[in-house]
Amino acid sequence: MEQIFAASQEKMNKTIAALETEFASVRAGRANAAVLERVTVDYYGSPTPINQLATISTPEARSLLIQPWDKGLLKPIERAIQSSDIGINPQNDGVCLRLIFPPLNEERRRELSKLLFKYAEEGKVAIRSIRRDALEKLKDQKKEVRDHRRRPEKGRKTDAGFDG
Repeated sequence: MEQIFAASQEKMNKTIAALETEFASVRAGRANAAVLERVTVDYYGSPTPINQLATISTPEARSLLIQPWDKGLLKPIERAIQSSDIGINPQNDGVCLRLIFPPLNEERRRELSKLLFKYAEEGKVAIRSIRRDALEKLKDQKKEVRDHRRRPEKGRKTDAGFDG
């Protein structure tokens, strides 16, 4: 029983951690390097996250500065950001890329609230399914224990009724 609790607790913690990363990746007006975590660049034939190819810093509240370690990666990083779902065009100055986050308007706030609600609902559904699976395992385990206890009783009744 403790194993079932521990396994379900671990799965729930992983679900919550995944939900936190989803929430962190939402572009909400302030510059946050977590927005770029899902963006990958084709680096020598393999998709590589930007944070493994460049230094990402926030010089101001509404801007990100991306300084690639290899200057030849400026164009591929720029293309990867433009093709991603971030919705911001980087400014290339030949040495680094700048992402300037515009202030939120009413429409964007509504979109963000819908997106965050969707992420939260997916997290709730995942936790509910983990809890349901754990409860089913506990019921099955409890049923096995009950069945195991009943079998010897039935055997004793038949033996006691036989006076042969």
